[in-house]
Amino acid sequence: MKSDKLSYDPISNKLIKANILDLSINEVYPANLVIEDGVFKQVIPISNKEELDFEGILVPGFIDSHIHIESTLLTPSSFAEAVLPLGTCSVIADPHEIANVLGVKGIQFMIDDGNEVPFDFYFMAPSSVPATTFESSGAVVDEKDIANLLKKDEIIGLGEVMNFQGVINHESSIIDKLKIAKSLNKPIDGHAPKLSGDDLKKYLNWDDDLETCFISTCHESSSFDEATQKKNLGMKIMVREGSSAKNMEDLLISTHPIFDFLVTDDISPEDLIKGHLNLLVRKAIELGVDEYEAIKMVTLNPAKHYNLNSGLIAKDKIANFILVDNLIDLNVKKTFVHGKLVAENGKILFKINKSKIINNFHLTEKKPEDFEINISSTGLDSVEVNVIEVLDGELITNKIQSRLAIENGIVKENLANDILKLAVVERYGHGNIGNGFVKGFNLKDGAIASNVAHDSHNIIVVSTNSYYMAEAVNLIRESKGGLAIVSDTKKRILKLPVGGIMTNENIGKVVEEKLELNNLTESLGVNMKSPFMTLSFLALLVTPSLKLSDKGLFDVDNFEFIDVFVKR
Repeated sequence: MKSDKLSYDPISNKLIKANILDLSINEVYPANLVIEDGVFKQVIPISNKEELDFEGILVPGFIDSHIHIESTLLTPSSFAEAVLPLGTCSVIADPHEIANVLGVKGIQFMIDDGNEVPFDFYFMAPSSVPATTFESSGAVVDEKDIANLLKKDEIIGLGEVMNFQGVINHESSIIDKLKIAKSLNKPIDGHAPKLSGDDLKKYLNWDDDLETCFISTCHESSSFDEATQKKNLGMKIMVREGSSAKNMEDLLISTHPIFDFLVTDDISPEDLIKGHLNLLVRKAIELGVDEYEAIKMVTLNPAKHYNLNSGLIAKDKIANFILVDNLIDLNVKKTFVHGKLVAENGKILFKINKSKIINNFHLTEKKPEDFEINISSTGLDSVEVNVIEVLDGELITNKIQSRLAIENGIVKENLANDILKLAVVERYGHGNIGNGFVKGFNLKDGAIASNVAHDSHNIIVVSTNSYYMAEAVNLIRESKGGLAIVSDTKKRILKLPVGGIMTNENIGKVVEEKLELNNLTESLGVNMKSPFMTLSFLALLVTPSLKLSDKGLFDVDNFEFIDVFVKR
């Protein structure tokens, strides 16, 4: 954070008298706060009869301990502009999205852009770039890169270890990265969806010399039992409530605060503009979590785990704090970063410059025949195929089968049964296209396409026919990144020129364009909460059960490619 970006010093006397939330003892009391050089120098309790500077309670600034900023479609500086009025002062971001596109250059872009605003950005070194060898990415972050990244002050740990099969099978490419982080005593984030029993133990006990769990967190638990098993083995549990994956209600079924953090992981701009961690804490309280413990999940707990000098209003801590009306509603009135007032009544108090544009987009024009699935067998009028079934609000998919008609040697979609065409088009110059079928979008006409497709961010497109697919992909190609909709009467794109996955516009403009796209998808029959984000995860090869990459249909449960055609 560069505090010199502020054009004035909002606190001239360095002394604040206010009610504070002391999370070390779970009490609210009036105190004198002396702030110097962005740090609390004194926190002294005073009589409750003294006149206070603020009406309300000062609370430590919120920390999102696991987020992919790129999923908001915003650059770090624009993201800070959006969340500071909501009480978020810090994030621990895993930049593996931009790293898959641009490698170390992309990570450095995130650091530099974040330094342009008064906000504390902490980053994890992406452990899985590419996430697997079963897709084409734009870059590789190897062991040497990890060692160099972990030397940077802004890089505080190793990002989520998504290649859980690689860890279980003790593959050197990922184990060597774990050893580097361990040698530097850096925290390691996990990614272990549905892992249990011996597989989970193998994932955690990747080093025979370890006496305790060193892959220290997981944000992928989707049930209370799954999270509890991981917790009992030493992991800290991130309760995720993002745009596509919402697990809070399934995990917080006990009022006892047995879990550790509240995180967003991936959140769309149209959700972010409504609220961030302030909404998550409020929801946790509504679900029965004690308000002090809920607030700790976005302040003290992440600060302790990731060794941050914040998360508490106490002597020698960084003076990141917010003014709220009360501890239940958590309406944020003011936000202070390093002791300076940076947002008030929903508005930021500093100027922001547009982020620079970097990109890596190489794609030739596509034709409808590129998206046709041909079958060489003669005399057949239909064939049974493997189909990805999406679940609204979940990253996990089902693997189902469906019988589809064959016309002139081409396997056809079945709109009446909601079996649509799906393709992943590699964007880095290799020319790969993976074709398949998907159920669950209910699209009646046209195509929806995006090159925000985790984790390699190739173009993913769902459509009612091959012609619309080609048109949507070419529309994104022309803009070198974006979210697109094409139909017989509609043609729209939200351009994402930064890495092909972010825009340097502010959240207001992004949300306006994104909502227009969402409304168009709804008019075409799609009734999902976050259709573009749901689409983006259909290329995520480390989350069960069936996904699609530019190299083909991938069975995540068995970690292998399978044919589109069902083999009996």
